[in-house]
Amino acid sequence: MLLTAETARLRKATLFKTLPASAAHCETLHGLVSSPAMPATRNKIEKNLQHIRQNIAGACLRAGRSPQEVAIVAVTKSADMESIKAAVDLGLTDLAESRAGQLAERAVELAQWLQRKRPEGPGVRWHMVGHLQRNKVKQVIEHVGTMHSVDSLRLAEEINNRAEKLGRIIDVLVEVNCSREPHKFGCAVGAAGHLAELICTLKHVRLVGLMTMAAQTPDPETSRPTFIRLRELFCDIRHERIGGEAFKHLSMGMSQDYPVAVEEGATMLRIGTALFE
Repeated sequence: MLLTAETARLRKATLFKTLPASAAHCETLHGLVSSPAMPATRNKIEKNLQHIRQNIAGACLRAGRSPQEVAIVAVTKSADMESIKAAVDLGLTDLAESRAGQLAERAVELAQWLQRKRPEGPGVRWHMVGHLQRNKVKQVIEHVGTMHSVDSLRLAEEINNRAEKLGRIIDVLVEVNCSREPHKFGCAVGAAGHLAELICTLKHVRLVGLMTMAAQTPDPETSRPTFIRLRELFCDIRHERIGGEAFKHLSMGMSQDYPVAVEEGATMLRIGTALFE
């Protein structure tokens, strides 16, 4: 007997209601009930991303740089999973979290989604950009590819020890408090070079650059001295040949000041609000 569209819809709804929770979840995964990213969410993020890339291109033009030198690291802490999936669909594969627990949860969920959606396609690279306590390293070590907030040798050693057990090498950046705000994390400017040298003695971490956070103010120009100081420090460390060829990144610039960061040499921009809101 042929079913009308309405009868089929009602039977499908009844079936889903009678499934146990685990079975209902499986049916969702296999397509009985789909939840694609809403077009409105994707369109908003696509528009924001286009605007960000235009700003990056303009800043690169002013600084005599190529936009290919600058990576957008999408900070997802305030985004829901629908928005994160839309961003990945739009080609953003560098994602970041500032909290260890949330990074671990989202990394697992997103990996499962990608396995179903494009099992042979590219994955994503997770970045840890928030302050990380040593006892939280174990939560993220399986998922993270780059850690931006290494500000002590003890933290670097913990990352190294955990990575060794997994047979991994983790990229790390030294976080430096270039704005000299007392409440900010990060090592002192004068201590960064020595910390960088010590990190380079560890076998399961790879020093790839420096990171800083400028003071959050309405005027992005107030961030420029902070970015200049980090770039100068980066050049000093490069001159001493610390880190070798892998030492090439400046992680600086966020939603409110990323064009200024690009003008001052940033290679990684940590952008959340300007992308997702």
